[in-house]
Amino acid sequence: LLPRIGPLLALAEQKRFAFKEQVTFFADAAKTQPVFGFKARAVMDLNAGYDITDAQGNRIGFFRKDFGASLLRSTFHIEGPGYAGTGQERNQLVAILRRFSDVPFLPVHFDFVGSDGAPLLSSSRQATLRDKYTVTVPDQRVDFRVAAAVAVAMDALMAR
Repeated sequence: LLPRIGPLLALAEQKRFAFKEQVTFFADAAKTQPVFGFKARAVMDLNAGYDITDAQGNRIGFFRKDFGASLLRSTFHIEGPGYAGTGQERNQLVAILRRFSDVPFLPVHFDFVGSDGAPLLSSSRQATLRDKYTVTVPDQRVDFRVAAAVAVAMDALMAR
């Protein structure tokens, strides 16, 4: 993940050939210092849940894809200390087009709202040939590591 301007925030790497899906975020390009990550709770589950942990392995958040609700519009649930919410693709038409076309650069926008309806975070993939995301976290309760993990996971879980 690279911010618009500034130093490297974290480098994400998906563990290959793992029984459980796992992504680790490193503080450096040499991948010597893990800072946080996420890992699937189960080997194979359509409603798989993922624990987000800090560098010491302490749980700082959780998310899962809602398989049933995601048939027409991808839907994820997120939770962390003091909050829980749901995120969906913002545009129903784009969501349907993504499912039935091979256009690789359609914009993908997710908005997550808390159980009280207040915004938790949003993630927007621009319509470009390279993956470029803008992640906004208006709710101070949401740890930036949770937001980064969810943004990367949505990209990976939607086979982008």
